[in-house]
Amino acid sequence: MGRQVGVLIDRLGYVQYLMVGDDHSLEMPSLARLRVSNTRLRGLRLFHIHTKDDPLDQEDLMDMVLNRFDSVTACQITSEGLPKAFFTAFLNPDPEAKEAWIIKGRELPGQLSDDYLEEIQSLEEQFRRSASFLKESRPENRAFLVGSYDPRKKGRSPENSIAELKELCKTAGVTVVETTIQRKPPDPSTVLGKGKLQEVIIKSVQKNVELLIFDLDLSPSQAKKISDASDLKIIDRTQLILDIFSKNAKSRDGKLQVELAQLKYLKPRLSELDDNMSRLTGGIGGRGPGETKLEIGKRRVEEKINRLENQLKALKQRRSLNRRWRSRNEIPVVGIVGYTNAGKSTLLNALTNSEVIAEDKLFATLDPTTRRIRFPEEREIILSDTVGFIHDLPPDLTHAFRATLEELGDADLLLHVVDASNPLYSEQMGAVEKILQDLDLQAVPRLTVFNKIDSISDDEELPFHDQDTMLVSAEKKLGLESLLDRIESILWSKVLQEG
Repeated sequence: MGRQVGVLIDRLGYVQYLMVGDDHSLEMPSLARLRVSNTRLRGLRLFHIHTKDDPLDQEDLMDMVLNRFDSVTACQITSEGLPKAFFTAFLNPDPEAKEAWIIKGRELPGQLSDDYLEEIQSLEEQFRRSASFLKESRPENRAFLVGSYDPRKKGRSPENSIAELKELCKTAGVTVVETTIQRKPPDPSTVLGKGKLQEVIIKSVQKNVELLIFDLDLSPSQAKKISDASDLKIIDRTQLILDIFSKNAKSRDGKLQVELAQLKYLKPRLSELDDNMSRLTGGIGGRGPGETKLEIGKRRVEEKINRLENQLKALKQRRSLNRRWRSRNEIPVVGIVGYTNAGKSTLLNALTNSEVIAEDKLFATLDPTTRRIRFPEEREIILSDTVGFIHDLPPDLTHAFRATLEELGDADLLLHVVDASNPLYSEQMGAVEKILQDLDLQAVPRLTVFNKIDSISDDEELPFHDQDTMLVSAEKKLGLESLLDRIESILWSKVLQEG
């Protein structure tokens, strides 16, 4: 025939599948896409014929790893069709091993052992012990981080970008097991290319990983192709941020904005290839084939998006009324902005003796918070905390929170809080400035507040300090009086000028 022939055999010795391929490969049948336990093998072994005198190839090993076969055996045959030699591989139960498989040496007919079933049972016992150790020593939600960066594009270094993705994972409760960085233009089909993607998938299976998290926004087709190539959950940077926002949003406003962003992200990813979505609906007497479930799903998403947008418009009008009331009462408004985890909520708490949630995590606070501060001579201001900014904030989230952030346009002063202890603070300042520029807030007076100066060692140089910058430690309450004096002088000198 000149074709490869293969069979999948269960542990009782019965043939479950027969496959006929071409001269160099077999195509696996569509096995049930059930997530096989990490302590169990599938209970099937692959035995197939190689038409040429070659041992196991990469495709054979990938089939074994992805399908968790008991083993894979390639048989070389003579010109008469008789077996000449066998090559067998098993999965490696050691998650720290360099290779995800164990390949036995060349075996001749008559050398095959009779204790195959005992070998498999022993192998599964090793998998059980290894999985038990991992469960005790390492938490769940284990992830493999993948970054693909075009060297032709200027911006942050890949190392800094992947480090921020790790911080996002920490906030989301994800344990990072492995990372990989590729410095070349992303492959339009699978981001990494076929070979590199196979390498990542093999490591993921070997290290008992549940999630593949990409440090970029995947197109719907890319996400589907990567998902088809593996049995792992595929998440991109936007999905991770949306998950954090959904977890941390507490107010009705914040929850509506996050849900709106999630629906806008989901809408283009409803796939016609999903059997459940592509079946035709419509009943007796319906004209034409009717709507597909995919179309109904998209229509319902659109309807919900419209409903959420209307609810957010009503909340926007309420905020507008509140702003007009504050304007009539001539109460100055000071907005706190800055990169996420720069210490904005901690500063708000320190200045107002409040107890707003403040954690060492990205996006710990999402909902806008306002507090009053009373100065001598019957003066008072409203201090408003906002959601933290980040590099390349997903567009859907930027639009969703635009209504909240537009309150900053009515502010009399913006406090740009910067984490002075972060070596990348200048890059973070640039990201914040870009977002403020996109929101048309360049004309609002601004005071830069370098926070966390207590974390700077004596031999480190303090950030540039002039009349438009202040050095404070919100946690240690250092420099707060000087900051309040500076805020008061700016605001009331502005009032006197306007008067």
